Amino acid sequence: MDPPELPECPVCLQPFDGESTIPRVLACGHSTCETCLIDLPKPPFPRTIRCPACTQLVSYPTQGPSALPKNIDLLRVSSSLLQSNPNCLNSKPKTPTVSSSPDFIPNFWSHEFHYNWKEWVIPRDTISVDASVTLDESFLLGTVANSDASSGPFSRCSMKRHQKVSLFKVGSFTHSNENRFNYSYLAKVISILFKMRDGVLAELMLILSSSLKAYRICTAYGLWYNEENGHLYLICERKHTTLLNVIESDIQDDISSFSMIGMELCETISQLHETELVTGCASLSCFGIDDFGHLFIDLNNVFMVGHRIQNMISETLSFAENKDSKRFEMYTFPSPELLSEFVKKRDVDLEFGKSTISYSSDVWSIACILLLFLIGKSFGEETQNFLCSYIFALVNENGDDCEELYMAWFDKVCGLLDTKLGSDYVLMKDLLHKCVCLDPGTRPVVTDLWKSMRELIIKPKFEVMRSLEEKVINKSTCHCLLLGDLSLPLKKPDKVDKNGFKDGDLVVESGVIEGILENSIKCTDLKGHLDCISGLAVGGGFLFSCSFDKTVNVWSLQGLNHVHTFKGHEHKVMAIVYVNREAPICISADNGGEILIWAIKVPFEENAFKRLNEEKDWRYSGIHALAVSEAGYFYTGSGDKTIKAWSMHDYSLRCSMSGHKSVVSTLAVCDEVLYSGSWDGSIRLWCLSDHSPLAVLGEEEAAASPSPFGSILCLALHNQTLVAAHENGYIKKLSGDDDDDDATEIGSISGDSVVTALLYWQGKLFVGQADRIIKVYSFGG
Repeated sequence: MDPPELPECPVCLQPFDGESTIPRVLACGHSTCETCLIDLPKPPFPRTIRCPACTQLVSYPTQGPSALPKNIDLLRVSSSLLQSNPNCLNSKPKTPTVSSSPDFIPNFWSHEFHYNWKEWVIPRDTISVDASVTLDESFLLGTVANSDASSGPFSRCSMKRHQKVSLFKVGSFTHSNENRFNYSYLAKVISILFKMRDGVLAELMLILSSSLKAYRICTAYGLWYNEENGHLYLICERKHTTLLNVIESDIQDDISSFSMIGMELCETISQLHETELVTGCASLSCFGIDDFGHLFIDLNNVFMVGHRIQNMISETLSFAENKDSKRFEMYTFPSPELLSEFVKKRDVDLEFGKSTISYSSDVWSIACILLLFLIGKSFGEETQNFLCSYIFALVNENGDDCEELYMAWFDKVCGLLDTKLGSDYVLMKDLLHKCVCLDPGTRPVVTDLWKSMRELIIKPKFEVMRSLEEKVINKSTCHCLLLGDLSLPLKKPDKVDKNGFKDGDLVVESGVIEGILENSIKCTDLKGHLDCISGLAVGGGFLFSCSFDKTVNVWSLQGLNHVHTFKGHEHKVMAIVYVNREAPICISADNGGEILIWAIKVPFEENAFKRLNEEKDWRYSGIHALAVSEAGYFYTGSGDKTIKAWSMHDYSLRCSMSGHKSVVSTLAVCDEVLYSGSWDGSIRLWCLSDHSPLAVLGEEEAAASPSPFGSILCLALHNQTLVAAHENGYIKKLSGDDDDDDATEIGSISGDSVVTALLYWQGKLFVGQADRIIKVYSFGG
């Protein structure tokens, strides 16, 4: 009989022994070793992980796997099996892995979502809102103020300076000023999008992509966040002139001008239908005119008109009963079937008006515009009265009144048209009559109306539009913009659920963004130094801080309380490192060139057990940076422009590396390479095996006068990525991985003093300040 197998981790297949493989219990009940939990890929949702055994998405603590319960029963079984049969232990060594720190703040969104939408985000300084136009916040007008900002590496569309644009609100973000964390511009935009329903996102993407495909649709440039009112807007191109300007001129007796406008309307709507979009409602303000007299449809204006009609229906019925002309625009022509759908959205069950929105709904609207140009304002007044009464009849579920109202209006329109044209243009009048039929199925297609308009100007001997007759548009796939999720009025949710948002709302509530709750960034102040904080280090369960007050303070990471103060420096302490070895030590260096090495053991000793000194030169300041390698060396960056390598065995100076032209201000070690940054603006790479130079980064920029970036103050390394912080505020990212993700600003934490030192460790952010205080920030759920 085969001996029983030891319980093992489902990822690395190593038996649980309680030391190198510690079983941690997930919420689903399965156990996985602590090391593998750290290395598992994190899902796009904050504070979650996917169980490797059952693939279930379960909760995951922000503190990491150490916060999960240890499976004591599994360890007991494993221990008993090992005692009865020691040979059953798998001899295959476990591959060592490097533990990764938990995220300081959980992911706001998935990387895929960010990649799909970042190119549609318009930079904050691009748009200038026209404050002189008194419209509600749902629809604004503006201009392109900064065309350079709009032509970034991820922008889909480039904009010209002073280009007129329209803005339609698609979402909102509100944020409490009391929260310590300030979200970045991009984080606000992507977070609003991430909380939208799938239907809204699909509709937004359809609009953005359709404007690039169809010539007669005003370009949708992207999405812009207005930081003044907290709203996210869809930005569309806006023409200088609209059909509203044309109606003011007297063209009723000019059949040629009328037919040209009719052809332009038909061509514009035809291109809209090719993208499978339908408006169902048209207004003169929805059609812009370019310099050559061609018409373009502004989808933002379409949304604005539909939004106002829905608000009129939702707010009160008095405008329909009293026919209040101020509430219903004279030059807006929604199709009857669109009005029926709007009323149905108010939970009114209509037993009549079963016609659905289709491409013929737009035929009604453009036919009404043509009749307006032919007949004049009398048609607008009659149609306005009819639509207001029609809505009132719909709301009261009176189908007979709807039929009677329509027939009365139709007869009046026919009479007005006969009075205007007399016995001329019989075919055109007959076609316009069919276009405004109550039954959408009897209306002609747009191409037929276009041909009728063309024949008013020219009668071709051969048909040049044969291709239009052969073109087949899928009638079952049309999408009505005004019935989509995007056109629904935005409402602020009355409550927020346990996940931080309410399903179906497009408003990001105050302080709630992807699991980040208001005041969830906790802050602890560590006070004890008497001057500016110059360096921070972590190790052995302690936080070490050095200061211009010539001391090194030791703090407990568990309770964040002060433990000890090392005194011995005679100058400002500039840098500090912790060395994890059999007998842990801490190394500190000052600007006088003195290096003190402290033993890290409890109780702490008062004096350093080793003192080292660089050669003093009155022309240069002392040591500015420290770094440690696993090869048994520690390195100092000095004011004399050199980097010195010191042996960890006998603490002797082994070599000095030269090349920089100014103070060596920062050092970092990664993958057997030493990186040094200097006030000269360059970064040099050195081989740790023989301390020979490998490469120089930024030398050409550093040689420029003045340097575009300035001195390098700090270096940070992670995998294939090198990040350099410059004196002028620039952060430069250098990566050897072509597939590396772009750096994205998430937000900022407001401070009350200059930041002089920064350290991140195990979900905590340690910030040293010029005001002598160390702030410890942590994320709390």
